[in-house]
Amino acid sequence: MRIFDPHIHMTSRTTDDYEAMYEAGVRALVEPAFWLGQPRTSPDSFYDYFDALLGWEPYRAAQYGIAHHCTIALNPKEANDPRCTPVLDELPRYLAKDGVVAVGEIGYDAMTPAEDTALAAQLQLAAEHGLPALVHTPHRDKLTGLRRTIDVVRESALPPGRVLLDHLNETTVETALDSGCWLGFSVYPDTKMDEDRMVAILTTYGTDRMLVNSAADWGKSDPLKTRRVGEAMLAAGFSAADVDQVLWRNPVAFYGLSGRLRLNAPVPAALHEGNSVLRGGE
Repeated sequence: MRIFDPHIHMTSRTTDDYEAMYEAGVRALVEPAFWLGQPRTSPDSFYDYFDALLGWEPYRAAQYGIAHHCTIALNPKEANDPRCTPVLDELPRYLAKDGVVAVGEIGYDAMTPAEDTALAAQLQLAAEHGLPALVHTPHRDKLTGLRRTIDVVRESALPPGRVLLDHLNETTVETALDSGCWLGFSVYPDTKMDEDRMVAILTTYGTDRMLVNSAADWGKSDPLKTRRVGEAMLAAGFSAADVDQVLWRNPVAFYGLSGRLRLNAPVPAALHEGNSVLRGGE
């Protein structure tokens, strides 16, 4: 089983996770830019973080045979903080980088006017840079937030077929399908989706335009949930080709819209910026 995790926050994970993911079949991933669990106090902290997504994390992933890509954006939660919004002006220089395969995570958190502005601006940046967009749907009042998101997408220069609506569930899947966008589902141990619910959705709606991710972060999460969904699909009677479509071919097709995918992990250099993950090694 080959796996492309299309949304996982490896900055918050250990190298043991990389090793376990490789053993489970993960060969490629996308790490979206998101908030750090506490407020950033200046735009400069974003730039250091973006640089790590483009440098240190790909280096760390390559040690374990995994091709690392990222998405770059001002995330919805911090779009409400005036200290952070100058980041919007600096995004173009990052969106030009080869390792960036989409603009994201963008979208809604609390559905404020500031989030409206940031979402519209970043959809425009995606269109200008020839990139798809990864959109975060809100955790609260999810269906209302999804409908509002789709309205903004339709008003933008970015076609729905270049947009991935993430963090969906049973209440939002039909509306998302009707929009013409791609559909993303985050599978967690206790919150969001689980394996059985995910299989039920795939049984009802099919495998086209469907992406499954672990979205693993600092909280209780599991970077092997993609593998567990694949196993649950097989147990439910899906074919190996169905599993491959959901866990590999669909994310490759969506992020391939960027023209920047590198599905083979590069041979890592001995050091990155003078540092090695092998602490104490030569």
